[in-house]
Amino acid sequence: MVALLAICVSLLLLIPLTLLYKLWWVPLHLQHIINSQGIKGPSYKILHGTTKEAIKIQRQTSNTPMDLSHDIFPRVQPHLYSWMKLYGNNFVHWIGTQPYIVITEPELIKEVLSNKEGTYPKTKIKSYLKKLLGDGIVVAEGEKWLRLRKLANHAFHGECLKDMVPAMIASVENMLENWRFHENKEIDVCSDFRLLTSEVISRTAFGSSYLEGRKIFDMLTDLCALISRNALKIRFFGIEKFMRTQDDIEADKIENLLRDSIMEMVKKRQDEVKTGRAQNFGNDFLGSLLKAHHDTDQKNPISAVDIIDECKTFYFAGQETTYGLLSWSVLLLAIHTDWQEKARKEILELFGQENPNSDGIARLKMMDMIINESLRLYPPIVVNQRKSTKGARLGNHILPANMKIHLPILVLHHNPTIWGDDAHLFKPERFSKGVAAATKNNLAAFCPFGLGPRTCVGMNFATNEAKIALSMILQRYKFKLSPNYVHSPVQVITLRPQHGVQVVLQAL
Repeated sequence: MVALLAICVSLLLLIPLTLLYKLWWVPLHLQHIINSQGIKGPSYKILHGTTKEAIKIQRQTSNTPMDLSHDIFPRVQPHLYSWMKLYGNNFVHWIGTQPYIVITEPELIKEVLSNKEGTYPKTKIKSYLKKLLGDGIVVAEGEKWLRLRKLANHAFHGECLKDMVPAMIASVENMLENWRFHENKEIDVCSDFRLLTSEVISRTAFGSSYLEGRKIFDMLTDLCALISRNALKIRFFGIEKFMRTQDDIEADKIENLLRDSIMEMVKKRQDEVKTGRAQNFGNDFLGSLLKAHHDTDQKNPISAVDIIDECKTFYFAGQETTYGLLSWSVLLLAIHTDWQEKARKEILELFGQENPNSDGIARLKMMDMIINESLRLYPPIVVNQRKSTKGARLGNHILPANMKIHLPILVLHHNPTIWGDDAHLFKPERFSKGVAAATKNNLAAFCPFGLGPRTCVGMNFATNEAKIALSMILQRYKFKLSPNYVHSPVQVITLRPQHGVQVVLQAL
């Protein structure tokens, strides 16, 4: 009995020692290793790291009105902006006990994103973000990623993109038909662009109408709001398994409904083949996933869970990326009406009043310049993230294993050393001789869709859709910025206009 009591006492003493080791000694030891290499940052605070300071800075900034400026890094990521001014281009901050090294030097970012040896893999995602992306193409590694990437490449390659053009045009025509009721009036283009991009990805990648996919998009939007709201909340030791918040319950509910909705869509496609109403699963992205799922010759077929994860990922990414690109492009063209006229002239010379075609889309030089400058000033994803493997060498630094690496794309895209003293101004002529010339062959200076092997597979899909929509709008309308527009870019996973983009339409 005495021996048993002694063991219990020893175990009770071990608990606080273990907590002290994990919550205090390990973070301080890591902080010393990082600081000794010249990388400084705000000091680690037990339990919270630097999240309280980050939340305080964000709240102070969000309550301050913003001028109509494209210098948005201080607004969108104010805590990183403040720490960068204090600690330099590369610094470390903490989310709980996890250190994050923020790297803003282009050569080091290129080193991370272009690495093919697996030195800087994707980070494991948890909590609500896991419910959005699962283990899909965005976060998968190794053989699984190669298999998923191959399927996505097949669904979004050049010939398939050409086949998608009629569906894209039809969706834009539907949107513009509704715009006839807003001529010479104010319209918030964001809400219509959200509907448009939702319909396009539904029709082209999943063979469904927007109405069929609408509940999926509504659920994804709600899940994104939960992710954003809980981004800096710290929880330890799996406490969420025992203490469920209202957001936890809501996120689980959305995840289950998403799974059921996607499986209903999958079952419908499978039943069409089974009953002979369709000869195969189709040539769109969903069809490619189902072919791989039913391929009995494949060593590691795509599972039902993989299908769900990929559908969620491409529904979200296919809609959000183009929605943001269109919204910011229209904002910039509404401010800079001279570029609106230049783009319109080129469009009318190529297409007249006819709908765009694939050959002409590829020749839209002015539009390419405008879209690239929009993506530079307002990239859809403002930060890229990786982690280090054991002993990873980054420049002159040796990183501990599992160190999170933050790569702020906004800093790169607004860096005066790369882009000049006018880096915060809208100047599409930067790209008149292409991206390589604009960046002086610095590949990492412009990466709105990522860089290296993990470049976004939907990049051409998004830019093609944007070119078609903008071309058809400019054929029919002039527009100027409404005095009611409030400039407030915000990061909700992707970069969005918090209060919409209001313009006044004038029919041509």
